[in-house]
Amino acid sequence: MSDRRTVVVTGGSDGIGAVTSRALAADGVDLIVVGRSETKLAAVAADTGATTFSADFGVLDDVRALAARIAEHTTSIDVLLNNAGGTFDPVDRTVDGFEPNFQINHLAGFLLTNLLRERLTAGDGALVVNTSSMGNLLGRVDLTDLDGRRRAVGQPRAYGSSKLMNILFAKGITQRWASDGVIAAAVHPGVVASSFGRDSFWVGLAYRTPLRHLGTISPEKGAEPLIELARRGADPAIGGVYFNRHRADGPQSRQARDQRLIDGLWEESATLVGLD
Repeated sequence: MSDRRTVVVTGGSDGIGAVTSRALAADGVDLIVVGRSETKLAAVAADTGATTFSADFGVLDDVRALAARIAEHTTSIDVLLNNAGGTFDPVDRTVDGFEPNFQINHLAGFLLTNLLRERLTAGDGALVVNTSSMGNLLGRVDLTDLDGRRRAVGQPRAYGSSKLMNILFAKGITQRWASDGVIAAAVHPGVVASSFGRDSFWVGLAYRTPLRHLGTISPEKGAEPLIELARRGADPAIGGVYFNRHRADGPQSRQARDQRLIDGLWEESATLVGLD
């Protein structure tokens, strides 16, 4: 078995994803960076030597094509950082017909991870890290209405629900795949002053004014817990754990511990993306 590690970072062309990508680039690492912007990806590739792939997580066919390209590039994955995401107007719909916070923050990562399962189980152990948020405390998961189609919800609830799903998904991966050597964790990196929220008018407005410096941290600081977890690798002790930056068992919704929701979210998501 080769000592070379393969690390995949989604949302890796900007913000904490770009910082994380640059920090993890090293001899012996096959770094794969995913983003939307070809220009920003080129800058990360120039700094790191990474292989880059562009994909729009608002288009599930892009995610399917991305999984195929990654699988063609490598036979195994040691670390998958599901970092792509943002906050979006829940009134909008993606081309696939889903509320964008739900699809981009959860469903696309769920699909990608499942399509890469064979690569994740091919080595001596793999770690999946989902970038979540303290916003999960504002979320609520309804298995009969995952993306708020039946009952309109505001932006904080829509975003928070998708971040709660990131935690539930990490627990589900660990429960279902640990016997195959794959575990997962979720992490709140902090409130980062970056281009986060660029797809939301109100959040984007705040992030483009001096308000973004109130209580926020730099992308370099925000990337620290992702870098730490990626370097820690498939440590069974962190399987299913939600980190508030570096601290395990951060504040999380009561729903995050509901086994019915852990199982139900997986099953409903699989149906929605055609995996069942």
